[in-house]
This record gives sequence, structure tokens and C-alpha cells, in this order.
Amino acid sequence: MSKGIIGKKLGMTQVFADDGSTVGVTAIEVEPSVVVQIKTKDKDGYDAIQLGYGRIKQKNVTKPLQGHFNKANKGFFRNLKEFQAASEKYEAGQEITADIFQVGEFVDVVGTSKGKGFQGVVKRHGFGGGRATHGSMHHRAPGSIGASADPARVFKGTKMGGQMGNVRKTIQNVQVWQVRSDRNLLLLKGSIPGSKNGLILIKKAKKKSA
Repeated sequence: MSKGIIGKKLGMTQVFADDGSTVGVTAIEVEPSVVVQIKTKDKDGYDAIQLGYGRIKQKNVTKPLQGHFNKANKGFFRNLKEFQAASEKYEAGQEITADIFQVGEFVDVVGTSKGKGFQGVVKRHGFGGGRATHGSMHHRAPGSIGASADPARVFKGTKMGGQMGNVRKTIQNVQVWQVRSDRNLLLLKGSIPGSKNGLILIKKAKKKSA
């Protein structure tokens, strides 16, 4: 079964490796996530735990959610996320900390990429564009987008301008570089999707182990 935790992206920095080289890492703040609900195969059809992250005041929570949070009796949270896990290993109100991951372990990281608004084909898809000299009027335009009379339509999936970014992205096999439990921090090697202060889900890697 999988394991995971919710975090907040703080940004990137550099740390020194044992051989003296510098390594780019992303700092993730992982204040303890609280087990709000445990789902079992007998009752819900699958095994999972629901984690709460980001404490907020009671006045900012709807009445139905207040009743839901009160079952765990650990406060109120802005974010609720589910992780596949063996339900018998957890109990409501339990706190999940950065210690569930070890240095050198590989994780899958889920985040929302930065939104870049409407972009053309050159920036969005890497088109080369037209010539820039000798009176050319075709610089960053997409050009022809398909046939005329037959089939008389644009095929789905044709690369054109449009909304770029602001989508859910998963980066697999990211290595845990450091675990700083005293500061509720995880340092992950390399970059991960999302802007600063963006919500991040960190799960045990499906395709690779330490």
C-alpha cells in the first residue's frame, strides 16, 4: 500500500553533496497532516486515509465539515486529501509527519503547474515560427491547421494557441535529499510543479524504490 503526506512548496535552493558538488533541491513545508477519516473496504469499498492540512478557524468552516472534523477532534483544516493506505495501520486523529520518508527514498510529487494564460503556438508547443526577414508577414503564426473540403474540420488535438499551465502534474521518481523533522521540512532533489506556497502531494513512488 502507498503512503503520503500533504505539503506546501516554499521554493528552491542549493545544498552541498558529500563530494562537494552543489545540488538543486525544492523545499517542501510538511507540517503534520492529521488523519481525519479512515476508509475501509468493508464500509467504503476501498482502503484509504483522509488527511487534513492547513489549520483554519472554526468560523471559516461550514457546519457539515465541522461535524466531520470533530470526529477526529484535532481542529479544522483548509485542505482534505485522500491517500491509499492500509487502514488498520492508522487511527483518527493520528498525525503524519515528515519522518514517514527516508533520505534516498523515491517519491511521486503531485502539484498544479503555474498558469501562464493564453499563449501562442511558439511558446505553448515550441513551434519554430516563420522567417524574420525580407518582408515576411509570418513570424509566430501557426500556419495551416488541416485540410479544406475534406474532412472540412479541424482534428481534435491539433496543436494551437490556448490556455497554458494551471493543470495537475505528477513528477515521478523524485529523490528525497534531506528530511528535517525538527523544522517540518522535506528537501526533494530537482524541481517540482507549482508556484511558491502551492499545495503539494507527496506519495511513495510507484515505479522505483530506494
